[in-house]
Amino acid sequence: MKQRGVTLIELMTVMVVLGILAAIAVPSYRAYLLRAQRTEATTALLRVQAAQEKHFLQNNAFTEQLVAAPSAAPPGLGLTVATPSGFYTITVALELGGSGYTATATPTPGGGQRDDALCRSFSINHNGMRNAVDAATVDVTSECWR
Repeated sequence: MKQRGVTLIELMTVMVVLGILAAIAVPSYRAYLLRAQRTEATTALLRVQAAQEKHFLQNNAFTEQLVAAPSAAPPGLGLTVATPSGFYTITVALELGGSGYTATATPTPGGGQRDDALCRSFSINHNGMRNAVDAATVDVTSECWR
C-alpha cells in the first residue's frame, strides 16, 4: 500500500521559498509606496503656490494663513494644514517684510512617510524655486521633485 501526502521536507522547502520571496517583495513594495506618496507633498505645495499667487493679486501681499478662508480677516488661503491622506504637514513662512514666502511639506509624525529618509522635506518659494532635502539635510531636489 502506497501512502500519499506531503512530507515535512517538502513543506519546509515551500516555506523557505515563500520566505525568500517575501523578504524581497515587501521592502521593494514599501519603497514603491514611499516614492508614490511623495506626489502628495509636491501636489499640495503647488496648490499653496497657486493660492498664494491668487492671494497676492487680490491683497497685494502673501499670507502664512493656510486654513483661514479667503474672506476672513486677515484673509487666508482656505487650504488645509495636512495633505489629503495625512502623509505630510504643510507650513508657510513669510520672508521678512512679507515680500515672499516659503511653503514646506514635512512628513506627519506617525504617518506613512516618516520612514522616507531620501525625501524628508519638500519646499517651494514665491519665485517657484523647488527644494528637497533628505534626512541628513543634503539637497536631493532633482531626485524628489520629479
